[in-house]
Amino acid sequence: MIGMAREQRLVEVFVEVADSLVEDFDVIDLLQRLSTRCVELLDVSAAGILLVDAHGELQIIAASDEHTRLLELFALQHEQGPCVECYRSGSARTNIDLTCQETTAAWPQFAVRARETGYVATHAIPLRLRNRVVGALNLFQATPHRLGEEDIALAQALADVATIAILQQRTLEQSHVENSQLETALTSRILVEQVKGVLAERWNTSVDDAFAAFRSYARSRRLRLADLAARIIAGDFDTASIPAPVAPPEEHQV
Repeated sequence: MIGMAREQRLVEVFVEVADSLVEDFDVIDLLQRLSTRCVELLDVSAAGILLVDAHGELQIIAASDEHTRLLELFALQHEQGPCVECYRSGSARTNIDLTCQETTAAWPQFAVRARETGYVATHAIPLRLRNRVVGALNLFQATPHRLGEEDIALAQALADVATIAILQQRTLEQSHVENSQLETALTSRILVEQVKGVLAERWNTSVDDAFAAFRSYARSRRLRLADLAARIIAGDFDTASIPAPVAPPEEHQV
């Protein structure tokens, strides 16, 4: 059974999402928060949201953290992995044992990289609304406990919320609008990726810490992440205005 504390937290998450779906909302920030909530609510180690691009390949758009090895693991799945199969079939792939021989044989690069990153199990949940599949929610576990039926149902509910946020229900029947929304979201992520690298190099810090500082600054001033990133890349914004992150006592490792 879902505990009362988690039930209450889930209600809060859906209220948070509903409050975010206003005109011209920041889809990247919302999906980032959903990824973090997946880790919190499902007791998994990491989560990422992948969208299909105009070429039919999956691209990472949001992750529960920005560590390079985790992002590389998501990036591998434009070619192979559970998310590719989940997207193509429209069905969830759950409780996949990354340590078994069959998984390694099916997805050699992905399975090996996942184990090297510290994960022993993974799940792929479709981003689906009616008969449309636009991507997948990917979950990773560093411990081998199974996700039960209620956990999987909750993961699908969170994936459904992400799908609605991306597509906006009122425009689902307009394919040209849908494609535009998907491409805009992916382009926004690319801009944010570039700024992460710029700020990390400028501050001599990790990309994860650079992203956290960048995101905190944008949210405190009600700026969309993609808009601020575009200004930084264009040289129209002085990054000295963003407080540099404080270095932790020791570097966190994934």
